[in-house]
Amino acid sequence: MARTVRFHEVGGPEVLRLEDVEVGEPGPDEVAIRVEAIGLNRAEVMFRSGQYIEPVKRFPTGLGSEAAGVIDAVGAHVTGFEIGAPVSVVPAFSMNDYGVYGERVIVPAAAVVHRPEGLDAVAGAAVWMPYLTSYGALVEVGALRAGDTVVITAASSSVGLAAIQTALRVGAVPIATTRTAAKKDALLAAGAAHVVVTEEEDVVARVLDLTGGRGAELVFDAIAGPGVMELAKAVAAGGTLMEYGVLSGEPTPYPGIALGMPALNMRTYTLFETTGDPQRLRRGEAFVASGLRSGAFKPVVDRVFDLEEIVEAHRYMEAGAQVGKIVVRVGQ
Repeated sequence: MARTVRFHEVGGPEVLRLEDVEVGEPGPDEVAIRVEAIGLNRAEVMFRSGQYIEPVKRFPTGLGSEAAGVIDAVGAHVTGFEIGAPVSVVPAFSMNDYGVYGERVIVPAAAVVHRPEGLDAVAGAAVWMPYLTSYGALVEVGALRAGDTVVITAASSSVGLAAIQTALRVGAVPIATTRTAAKKDALLAAGAAHVVVTEEEDVVARVLDLTGGRGAELVFDAIAGPGVMELAKAVAAGGTLMEYGVLSGEPTPYPGIALGMPALNMRTYTLFETTGDPQRLRRGEAFVASGLRSGAFKPVVDRVFDLEEIVEAHRYMEAGAQVGKIVVRVGQ
């Protein structure tokens, strides 16, 4: 039996329960992991509350797709992982099928990466989702190059901070946006070339001014909703407005027609484009690991909770005051 977080109905943080669950043994292409730390993700809040892009298919259900721990058992077809090896889990599966909020979990071997030497469990739970997301979006899909400008909305999130560092690593210019001035200094300290406070400044005017009227080659947007009508005006000719989140919770229009049909590319992106493609995941894993070794990548952990505090951890995430990753420790 292993203590596992599950919920029996959609709702607020209070629906989360810590229960003893029989985990069993991994199937042929799976591994079992003794979890040491869990990385929290906004998608889990949405899944728990019934607002995620994928509805909950059955109850009770677990949740979570980011964790760090050690290999406890391997399936018959699994190679490359030894018992006791330190690893991390990356989001590469549906939370209807697997979840990592627990002391011992089973996940697909394809969703597991080796944890680089010197990376502890808390950092190992905080690093992969943000950096693989930003790598896949900015490098693989967005083809961001040296000298390009990227606008990063909701930049104080773990993905936003990773995107700032990823942009800097490829020689691009990151412009961060944040709703209030409270996080401006933290974003500048994180490496943002410029910070736009959306409650006080006109985002489009500021981006055009900072780029000499050209606009940004890439806008990496976590918010979506009606705000894309304005954001699209900040995209350079032939540039891309990339939607990777739906924090607004509102319908998202296509702005190209209303703006007179400019040379605008608009697309959605999810991490599964990277983690679901073995070659992209291999390249992403190498990119992130080398960034960690060089010191270019420094995962930002805002706060660490214990597993028994999972309800409080979700409440804290919903409050939106964090800068960086929220992590839950297991068994310590």
